[in-house]
Amino acid sequence: MSLKRKIFDIIQIGDKSNFVSRCFDIFIVLNILLNIAVMFMETFEALSSYMLIFKWVEYVTTIIFCIEYVLRIWTADYLYPNEGNAMARLKFIVSFEGVVDLFTILPAFFLSGFVVFRMLRVVRIFHLFRLNARMDSFHIITRVLYEKKNQLASSIFIILVLLLASSLFMYNVEHKVQPEVFRDAFSGIWWGMSTLLTVGYGDIYPITTMGKFIAIIIAFLGVGTVAIPTGIISAGFVEQYQRNSYSANYKELDIVDIVEILVDVKLKGKSIAEVRDTEGLFVYLILRGNLTVLPKDETRLRMNDIIVAKILH
Repeated sequence: MSLKRKIFDIIQIGDKSNFVSRCFDIFIVLNILLNIAVMFMETFEALSSYMLIFKWVEYVTTIIFCIEYVLRIWTADYLYPNEGNAMARLKFIVSFEGVVDLFTILPAFFLSGFVVFRMLRVVRIFHLFRLNARMDSFHIITRVLYEKKNQLASSIFIILVLLLASSLFMYNVEHKVQPEVFRDAFSGIWWGMSTLLTVGYGDIYPITTMGKFIAIIIAFLGVGTVAIPTGIISAGFVEQYQRNSYSANYKELDIVDIVEILVDVKLKGKSIAEVRDTEGLFVYLILRGNLTVLPKDETRLRMNDIIVAKILH
């Protein structure tokens, strides 16, 4: 194995089989935590006498980040084996991880005043929670958000429409009474955001009877509206964990016991529980056209469904 390949295996995150790689991950985590701790302590005036030490610690940790970044660029052809050397390195640089790594380094040298860029160091620590490619919690979160992106986009659109409407309502009602508070529609948006999200900062609020009445309605609508994306994400998590549990069960199956059955008149309309009790079939999946349905006991079979099942002995 070449030196380049060995370095690639070491700096890859989450490789439990490689002891050196795990030690490297721990070292990077400690480096990140130390870097963030220094950034935190630099804000205390009482510790101003230690500022020189803090600066040196920050420089040293940043140099470590630089070395890691260069090594990742150098070994990018192993990360993207189907690309050429130059294209693989470019692909890593413009990837999410590459951009975050770059923004971790740049502030210390060029953008020291940009606190937002410096805080991107925190994002790096999440790369180290990839336990494995299949059951990783962050992978599940990403998958749920991707699968529910259309529903989430629709719910966010509803929230934005409601936010815009509430801000214009409140501006028209309160502007004449509070011209300094509700100066423009954006002031109404600020009030609408804090009300819809049930934050209620209290720095801007209606004083007219009509304004208070509208605020009550918006507050009630906000509770229900904000709950929509929460429910979508929660349902997505339940579906994903059900898939994982089914996938885990597949590993224990003997392929000889697995059958595919086309639902005919005999099985049409029967529930999964009835199929299990009367036909001796444990149904794992239902293929319905272009859909893959995860069966529940109350799920009813339809004509021309294809069920993937185990024969119970």
